[in-house]
Amino acid sequence: MKKTFVTKEQIDEIVKTYPTPFHIYDEKGIRENARRLKEAFSWNKGYKEFFAVKATPNPTILKVLKEEGCGTDCSSLTELMMSEKCGITGREIMFSSNDTPAEEFELAARLGATINLDDFTHIEFLKKTCGIPKRISCRFNPGGVFSLGTDIMDNPGDAKYGMTKPQIIEAYKKLKEYGAEEFGMHAFLASNTVTNEYYPTLAKILFEVAVEIKEATGISLSFINLSGGIGIPYTPDKEPNDIKVIGEGVKKVFEEVLVPAGLSDVSIYTELGRYMLAPYGHLITKAIHEKHTHKEYIGVDACAVNLMRPAMYGAYHHITVLGKEDKPCDHKYDVTGSLCENNDKFAIDRMLPEIEMGDILAIHDTGAHGFAMGYNYNGKLKSAELLLREDGSVLQIRRAETPEDYFATLEGFWDLKV
Repeated sequence: MKKTFVTKEQIDEIVKTYPTPFHIYDEKGIRENARRLKEAFSWNKGYKEFFAVKATPNPTILKVLKEEGCGTDCSSLTELMMSEKCGITGREIMFSSNDTPAEEFELAARLGATINLDDFTHIEFLKKTCGIPKRISCRFNPGGVFSLGTDIMDNPGDAKYGMTKPQIIEAYKKLKEYGAEEFGMHAFLASNTVTNEYYPTLAKILFEVAVEIKEATGISLSFINLSGGIGIPYTPDKEPNDIKVIGEGVKKVFEEVLVPAGLSDVSIYTELGRYMLAPYGHLITKAIHEKHTHKEYIGVDACAVNLMRPAMYGAYHHITVLGKEDKPCDHKYDVTGSLCENNDKFAIDRMLPEIEMGDILAIHDTGAHGFAMGYNYNGKLKSAELLLREDGSVLQIRRAETPEDYFATLEGFWDLKV
């Protein structure tokens, strides 16, 4: 059974200052998880985690992770700007983007970020825009279907990211011709895998390609970035990934493939977002309405604006009714928000304890791709973000939006006459 990292008593105090809905993050859990990851790959002297900013784009979170030795994985202008504001620059940034505007390459180059090229045609575009840097990376896509045993995990052949093997080999030759001196490779083949086999399997694919690249070009890669893809168990019946086992699996393949090929100095990078943050965030919301028609509905003061995944993907997020953890789950509810869309539901036919108006619900695993995917449909406003500090205190790390924020980009709005 999933447990919350906050109690009803804590939330009762917090809501006196910060009204629901809000996202709250667990600093202690985040730090401990970052340390487990670092330890799992400590066998690789160049190992580095580049946190995927897109998952939880908040400077306070980035600074916490920076203190734990993490860099950032950026994919846009504003993510680069946020990293710079947090004092994260140079090789502490991996810039992995696609369909990239020139100004984004320019800022990445100015910051000294490691640019990860998504396509062969981007070489000339980058050269014309800001020149080819001494250190650069290329993104690989093997195509086809990615599977583990008989289980299909994802479909790289249908993904818009990365180069084919012949393209990436030619890319390294061209980049070397243009003056690049240090090279890396990156790939992302599956999302939210809950298996200890994903990273080792991906690593074997990339390590074997690295050997082919060396044979074809004479280039020995400096780093190989396994990107993201390690997921979390959103449902309570699944076991979480064991990062120690995963690290050992990658080490085994490293020693089998890279070491005999004279590539024992290759650094291993990761770009985890969901694994790093998702379990350490809750969306806290209050039951404000009940409805008894063809089904039993509980209406809460949050909506898909605050957590889009259930509406977009039909994704499961566990729900705890705070203070009723030991009560029987003998009531079936749809838990809904107020958007004018029927998919604005956090749960469908979910068995929960009896919910009374005013009860506080904690929606689990919202620490990544939760607040970040928010939007303003129906004129709804984004919530606050809070950090539960290690000492038990609470820090607001983003205030809730106001109507003034919503109208701020409308030219002349406040001058309109009725």
